[in-house]
Formats: sequence, structure tokens, C-alpha cells
Amino acid sequence: MGRQRPDTEAITESIDSGVAELVPDLGGRNSWTLRVNGTPQSHVDLDDPTYLEFEYVRRLGHIVDLTAPSRVLHLGGGALTLARYVADLLPRASQQVAEIDAGLIAFIRRELPPPPRVRITTGDARAVLVKARPGSFDLIVSDCFAGARTPAHLTSVEFVRQASAALAEDGIYTANIGDGNGLQFARSQCATVRAVFEHVCVLAEPGVFRGRRFGNFVIMASHHALPMQQLTRATAGDPFQGRVEHGTGLTKFIGGAPVTTDATAKLSPAPPSGLWGT
Repeated sequence: MGRQRPDTEAITESIDSGVAELVPDLGGRNSWTLRVNGTPQSHVDLDDPTYLEFEYVRRLGHIVDLTAPSRVLHLGGGALTLARYVADLLPRASQQVAEIDAGLIAFIRRELPPPPRVRITTGDARAVLVKARPGSFDLIVSDCFAGARTPAHLTSVEFVRQASAALAEDGIYTANIGDGNGLQFARSQCATVRAVFEHVCVLAEPGVFRGRRFGNFVIMASHHALPMQQLTRATAGDPFQGRVEHGTGLTKFIGGAPVTTDATAKLSPAPPSGLWGT
């Protein structure tokens, strides 16, 4: 059942990467926000795992809804928000979570126990991915952050090729990244994913697409056609209304942005001071 709300006090724990904090909601729900070194990482509703608070997680939820994966690999654990969502909607699905911070895993196991059929592996996301058998997963979700930034070695075309190899023939690769003014990183990441997969789209709020503010981009890719009409409707109808770019729209968004390689990879841009708890 997981932790039941005792009061309104946050729970703080020292972990490998710094300090983790579980902050209870004040609205009466049995829900918690995980912060790592001040940056919000996850929101979990223990009474209703299908309730998704964060905008980018809702986008990933739409992808789960439309593809119904039976084998899922989550690169980056946090408080296991999406894994809980999948477990609630698709209880027969098998899931693996790769999380580099062993202290964080122990903290979440103790305070917000994972659902059944979720196996948690301690280790670097790319190292775990390399060990995966070819065709092992229907959905891979790359959602790894060091603080508020994506590690450089998880942004290259070599990394995306490793993800492709671990997917079933019609599997889906997704990645959550952050970018803002200029959008050079987001454009390059879309170019990088499109260098590996034939079918690619990117989801974000309209203001984020226009570079008016820093925010999340969710990239979705496959070697088979994507459910574009359904995804576009779900994204446009979400409370956090978004837009989907694909085809010629994606080509225009990418512009002349280069493909990222292991030799050129860099950390994603830092969000502006004060955003995402930075």
C-alpha cells in the first residue's frame, strides 16, 4: 500500500548524489513530490497512480496509453512515477528501472514501496542498456537527470543506437529533455534520434517550442509508424495543452542542427536560476 500520510512534514535523506526530500501534498491527497538537491524529480499519488502531476510525465502517459507496452525499461528511476502508472494500467507488464543512485533507490523502497513486477537495477543507464538482450523491450523511457541536466553520455547517437538494439522490432524509444532559449540542444537531440529511427516526433508546450521559456521536450521514435493522429489529439486535449511536431514540421524544427556523437556530447543546458528548484 505504501506510506500513509502521517502529517505535513517532509522526509529528508542523504543519498549518493546529495540530499533527497519527499514533500507531502497539502491538499489532502496521499501524494508526494520527490526533490533531489532541490530539483523536483517526481510526483507520486499512492492512492491513484494514474494521476500524473508533471506535464512531461503526462506526455509519457499518453504514449503508454496508445502503445500498451508489455516490457518497459525506465532509464532513470526517481520515485517510479511512470512505472507505477504502467503497473496500474497494465498489471501484467514487466518493468525494469535503471537508477544510478543506490541511496535514492533505498530511500524510495522504504518510503514509497514499488508496485509488483518492477525490477530495479542499480547502475548507470547506458551501462544497463548495453547489457540488455536485443529486442528485450517494447518501450524504453530515457529520463535521466544529474540535478536538472541530462548527462552528456546519454545524448549521443551511439547511445540511441544502443536503445534501438534493445527494442523489439516495433518498439518505442522516448526521451525527456529540457531546453530553452535558442533550442539548439533540443534541435540536435531530435536530429540525433532521427539519425537512428525512421519515425520520430517531439512533444512540448507551444511556448516551449517557440523558445519563450525553458521547458520539457519529449521525443518519441520507432522503426514503425507512430500513432500520430491519436497522439496529437491526446496532447492537444491535455490540461497542459501541447503540440506535436513530426514529418516536415520536425524537419523545419531541426533546421541544420547537427547529430550529437560521443565525441561532441555535452550536458543539456541548465535551466534559468529559480526554475525546477535550481
